[in-house]
Amino acid sequence: MNFMKKNYKLLLVVTIVSLSLLAFKSNFSTTSDPEKDKLLIELLTFVLEKGHYSPVTMDDEFSKGVYKDYIEALDPSKRFFLQADIDEFSKYELELDDQIQNKDLTFFDLTYTRLMQRMKESKSIYKVVLSTPFDYKVDESFNTDYDKMPYAENASQLNERWRKQIKLSTLSSLVDRLEIQESNGKIDKGLKAAAAPINTDGSLQEVDAQANTTTVNEKVNLKTFEELEKETRESSLKSLDEYFGFIKDLTRNDYFSVYLNSITASFDPHTNYLAPEDKERFDVSISGTLEGIGARLQKKNDYTEISELISGGPAWRGKQLEAGDIVIKVAQGDQEPIDVVGMRLDDVVKKIKGTKGTEVRLTVKKVDGTIKVISIIRDIVEIEETYAKSSIVEKNGLKYGVIYLPKFYINFENRDGRDAGKDIALEVSRLKKEGIDGIVLDVRDDGGGSLSTVVDIAGLFIEEGPIVQIKSAGKRKEVLYDRDKKIEWDGPLVIMVNSFSASASEILAAAIQDYKRGIIIGSKQTYGKGTVQNVIDLNQFVRSSSVGDLGALKTTTQKFYRINGGSTQLEGVSSDVVMPDRYAYLKMGERDVNNAMPWDKIDPAQYGVWTNNKNFNRAITNSQNRISQNAQFQLVEDNAKWIDSRSNDYVYSLNIDKFKLAQKQIEEKAKKFKPLQNYKNNFKFTSLPYEKEAMDKDITLKEKRERWHDQLSKDIYVEEALNVLEDLQSKVIIKKSIAPKLKSNTLVKS
Repeated sequence: MNFMKKNYKLLLVVTIVSLSLLAFKSNFSTTSDPEKDKLLIELLTFVLEKGHYSPVTMDDEFSKGVYKDYIEALDPSKRFFLQADIDEFSKYELELDDQIQNKDLTFFDLTYTRLMQRMKESKSIYKVVLSTPFDYKVDESFNTDYDKMPYAENASQLNERWRKQIKLSTLSSLVDRLEIQESNGKIDKGLKAAAAPINTDGSLQEVDAQANTTTVNEKVNLKTFEELEKETRESSLKSLDEYFGFIKDLTRNDYFSVYLNSITASFDPHTNYLAPEDKERFDVSISGTLEGIGARLQKKNDYTEISELISGGPAWRGKQLEAGDIVIKVAQGDQEPIDVVGMRLDDVVKKIKGTKGTEVRLTVKKVDGTIKVISIIRDIVEIEETYAKSSIVEKNGLKYGVIYLPKFYINFENRDGRDAGKDIALEVSRLKKEGIDGIVLDVRDDGGGSLSTVVDIAGLFIEEGPIVQIKSAGKRKEVLYDRDKKIEWDGPLVIMVNSFSASASEILAAAIQDYKRGIIIGSKQTYGKGTVQNVIDLNQFVRSSSVGDLGALKTTTQKFYRINGGSTQLEGVSSDVVMPDRYAYLKMGERDVNNAMPWDKIDPAQYGVWTNNKNFNRAITNSQNRISQNAQFQLVEDNAKWIDSRSNDYVYSLNIDKFKLAQKQIEEKAKKFKPLQNYKNNFKFTSLPYEKEAMDKDITLKEKRERWHDQLSKDIYVEEALNVLEDLQSKVIIKKSIAPKLKSNTLVKS
């Protein structure tokens, strides 16, 4: 967030003066990592203590938190350290606060050295495990609940853990290969020749349908079970070799960054140390274009998860990849897929990124547990799709506008450039010219951005008044107002949110809700991020460049509050109309993150609620009734409960027959929810006239808008938003017997 820049400048003045003792000409070389590390610790702790909104006390409790986060980050799946290592490390559990304040690297040096030793030993373990065939007839299982899993007591237990982990991975791959071969082995010469299934003992069941049909094995060159089993081990060996190759490339600095982020995370989850490479990636991420598949990734223990699809990008256009998918393997074109489980996020990203026009194949685990291989052709992902866009739809003789805002963007370097506030105002003006009768503003999956644009956007729908309250540590609150008395749109308004609507989008929804200006519909509550971060370049505090690049610190400096005085932190914004969604029961919000800052409340601002909306309560009641009786929404609810139950399934059988049966049961259960993908609301969404002209000249833009409109036509949530707009109407709505395009033959007066 960028508002309150004056506070940031004040922070810098205080910090520069207080750290003058550190602004020296360094007498150590750029390769003297320990000395640089000590400087980094001193810089970070001072800036955090002086600049963080709510600095924590560095005591024994703080030490325990840093210790826990750091050890978990080093070995999340407990496949390197032994219990004896943990016993040795735990002696420092209550001493880290003192070590950090004294710039003592004893604990870090110990854990780093031991991890390097254990990783070297593990390399020989997996090679031995993969040197001989697995017996998939043995009735054994593996529990992947690493949080509750104890550390191995000795080398023998650790070897067994590696064996089972690898066996589970190869078993999954083997079953996939068997299914693919069985599918490819089906021949049809007009006589329904059946495919020869492969027995787990390696034998083939040949089928002779008629004299002119050769055996399946002869026709499609099926591989034996033993051949496929060997291929899976070879593939796993290649993946692990590559994984350990990446590990070998990591430097001491990489692990020290992990240690520093365990310190910063104890302040709050949005305070992070950005190493030089991370700072560079952070800058690139806001540069405007991306070359790849158009997906954002995040790390979850040993796994890489799709956190967001960039609108208009190749992954978004393909409609197969979705947020929540876990990337298991990555293949370049027709090459052998590489297992990326356990691989660092940066390296997974490098494998997925690539030149425009090249193919990448992702093997992903869907949120329902099914496995799918998705082919994507890389392309340029343009920032254009981060801008606001709108569409028009007709319902029962009235026109409605749908505006989608993916981010609250602004260009601080160029005040004449595009920003969300100006663009939304323009879209509203364009929609008014088309004679619309209501507006849906969609901020689902909107992670936030500039708060100044929130004030501008909210001001389009009210006469004037406060929009958000801001509080910095130890200072009086500041209230940001809309001071323009002009109302750009005074008609029916619906704001769509979900559990991924965060930060600035939550403030907009909260302001509209507090004024009772519009109806908020969506998930039970939004994400719950009510804090503000600033990025501070640490290099400014050292006069000499001989220490090398020190990176940056992203730290929480402020909290914002809705005008009724309540914080959006943790609680988010509760929807007026709650609609079932498939992620409803998963722990994915701010309230589910360690060290999240607490909810609190300050005095409310002075404001008056909107009175020109007599159908407000009735519209909410009608919507709630429709949702409770809607079979499609009930299916969504059932799907959410099933996904939640699946999230607690940690035990996998390593017996091939039981494993295949379990996977079959998952696939059968998933079929129940297939209608969710095939749903259509039958509305026709169209672009505004100015955009239609542009689409005639720009094929890419036309494709993007057609895909978006197709997406809207399959969106039950948008459909209900339009129903709510209809209920908010104060005019007469004429149904189909009078207006040919409409369905009902009744006359409804709202």
